[in-house]
Amino acid sequence: MLPSTTCTPPTDAPAGTWRQLLSGRYLGTATVLAGGVALYATNVYLTTSLLPTAIDDIGGQQYYAWTATVFLIASVISSMLVTNVLAAGGPRGAYLIGLAIFALGTVVCAVSPTMELLLVGRTIQGSGGGLLAGLGYAVINAALPRHLWTRGAALVSAMWGVGTFAGPAIGGVFAQFGAWRWAFGVLVIATIAVAALVPGALPAHKPGSTTSSPVPVLSLALLTAAALLVSVAGILSNIAVTAAMVLAAVLLLVAFVAADRRSRHGVLPPSTFNASSLKWVYLTIVVLAVASTVETFIPLFGQRLAGMAPLAAGFLGAALALGWTLGEIPSASATAPRMVRRIVVSGPILVAIGLGIMAAFLTEHAGAGAIVAWVIGLLVAGVGIGIAWPHLAVGAMTSVTDPGEGARASAAINTVQLIANAFGAALAGVLVNIGEPSTLRSAQLLLVTFAAIAIVGIAVAVRALPRRLDKIDRSESALDRPDIVHDTR
Repeated sequence: MLPSTTCTPPTDAPAGTWRQLLSGRYLGTATVLAGGVALYATNVYLTTSLLPTAIDDIGGQQYYAWTATVFLIASVISSMLVTNVLAAGGPRGAYLIGLAIFALGTVVCAVSPTMELLLVGRTIQGSGGGLLAGLGYAVINAALPRHLWTRGAALVSAMWGVGTFAGPAIGGVFAQFGAWRWAFGVLVIATIAVAALVPGALPAHKPGSTTSSPVPVLSLALLTAAALLVSVAGILSNIAVTAAMVLAAVLLLVAFVAADRRSRHGVLPPSTFNASSLKWVYLTIVVLAVASTVETFIPLFGQRLAGMAPLAAGFLGAALALGWTLGEIPSASATAPRMVRRIVVSGPILVAIGLGIMAAFLTEHAGAGAIVAWVIGLLVAGVGIGIAWPHLAVGAMTSVTDPGEGARASAAINTVQLIANAFGAALAGVLVNIGEPSTLRSAQLLLVTFAAIAIVGIAVAVRALPRRLDKIDRSESALDRPDIVHDTR
């Protein structure tokens, strides 16, 4: 791996450009980093759009919410192994392992005759996907010069937007023709294509370049138990039991924070629990990631409230992803500290406004006007996520003072996102279940609750990037110093 040593040239060093990232020596690296995350993100939403058709074929309606839960929990667990896998095989070996596991799980999903076996496939997929998503962030600060970090983070996180657009579109097309298994086949082909690029695009393994650490078993066990409790609560019909299980999950989360804070090798880096701004960065990521999980049910709402076909409903769900991408790409160009702070704080504000717009126009037998309002609301919410995300990613990387903690802080971005997605999806299932049998009531409850979460997130975002941001060195990496020679392979 490339060394993470940095120099200190003038603080007004120019920011990198998209052309520098997407051409020449960094094109291959950018393609693999983006491709791995794109596979993960596409798979998440592809499954959402084709699941109703798959259930009609193989049954298993009672496991609807679990297809997302087992995938995300497996992703959280495997994301904690990113550092260890990197230490053992380097970037090339780590990516090939992640891609192989992901491909295996996808094949199992494609051939599953029952929902139970499909859940096994989803678990395997999540194990490989968690590695891929974690590697996408963990390699940025080592494989790219510092002036390209923001662009690299924007490109990687933009793949979530691309995935949430491509996933429903691909899944919807195959579901429309009753060929849902072939959608997973397309993912297998794409996985093989990314794997073919790895040997020439990533550095070879250098023993000692990355240090492995013990797996935080207790912390992971508490997180997994909490996520499972919320997931089970989402399929129960007794409100009192559901509330008790959600409360128990919250208590397990509190226990997780306490255990992780005491651990030398926890899920989160030690700086999360000191006076640094890292905890606020992570909490802002949590708010935005939780809000993004509303799209899990958007295709379902489109079909039931507006009578939309699977393909059209899939594209409706992709509106949030489109807004995410439209907001993220231009936002990455911002470098002025005050502007960056305003952008980050504006993120949850726009999310709350967007979800509120859709909630206000929900109705039974929705017509074209209501659907247009839904699309506008989802676009606004997506823009809110997109504009803040790349700056939060860089904020996590630059908020630690210990150079050895930089890799952990950046790798934990993915872990925090996956944890938030798992709990967001489970909480969404609980809210939708509470609203049943009325789809309208379920949709209103989900959107209003998540808009409220975004409003609370505004106070968190204010503290994510403190005013000392203008003192953060945005200098170039030592990679750009002509007097220092680096072996990039």
